[in-house]
Amino acid sequence: MSRLLSVLLVLICCAPALAITGNAPPATGWAARPIVMVVDAHGDLCTGTALAADLVLTAAHCVVRNDGTEVKAYQTGTAIPVRSVALHPRFDLGAYNASRATADIALIKLTAPLPDIIVPAALAAARRVKAGETLTIAGFGTVDAGTPRGLGVPRDAKLTVTGQPGTLQIRLYDGATRNQRPGLGACTGDSGAPAYDGEGPLVIGVVSWSTAAHDEEGCGGLTGVTPLLSYRAWIMDTARKFNSPLGN
Repeated sequence: MSRLLSVLLVLICCAPALAITGNAPPATGWAARPIVMVVDAHGDLCTGTALAADLVLTAAHCVVRNDGTEVKAYQTGTAIPVRSVALHPRFDLGAYNASRATADIALIKLTAPLPDIIVPAALAAARRVKAGETLTIAGFGTVDAGTPRGLGVPRDAKLTVTGQPGTLQIRLYDGATRNQRPGLGACTGDSGAPAYDGEGPLVIGVVSWSTAAHDEEGCGGLTGVTPLLSYRAWIMDTARKFNSPLGN
């Protein structure tokens, strides 16, 4: 993993997060309904997934500093302040900064419910994915690495599981380009976005990083996802502590 992970450039606490590049069309339907924008006082943007009316799942690196963080429903533009943030206790910022796999998972408790137009997602069945399977990601990132083009518009893309997926990391690529030339994938603004299992809003992982084709710096090559398999109990326990019952 050393060469690949050294160029992942997950956009960490002090920079904008990872958007779906490759000219994916705006998302509509089930993939777009649970996602929200996670923004901070510096204008940095991540994507999150509503798991309940007042509970959002995102990447830990997006909220590690929790500096004026708010959650916005893109359909209404309504900003809701954050009451509290819980990072997974095994999230290691040093490991993340060194591009090593870590528990890049966090939950956000809001001060008020999201508008009714946001339809919370559910956790997918606890399972390990296999190479060749298709997952759907949905986020608010840019369509062109290094530019703000398309930022804040929901997009989704179906990506293929590649490599040897494990309990700490899943790698996805565009099945049409296979990391050999630019294709669909996460980019700036998509960190924290859901990876859905099947044809419905069932979250099996959270977007954490991306590369350009051939594992170079940028977007449109590989999309790295933190699978939820090892973290489901923590998510459910933390939701109960936040008094935000999940729908599954």
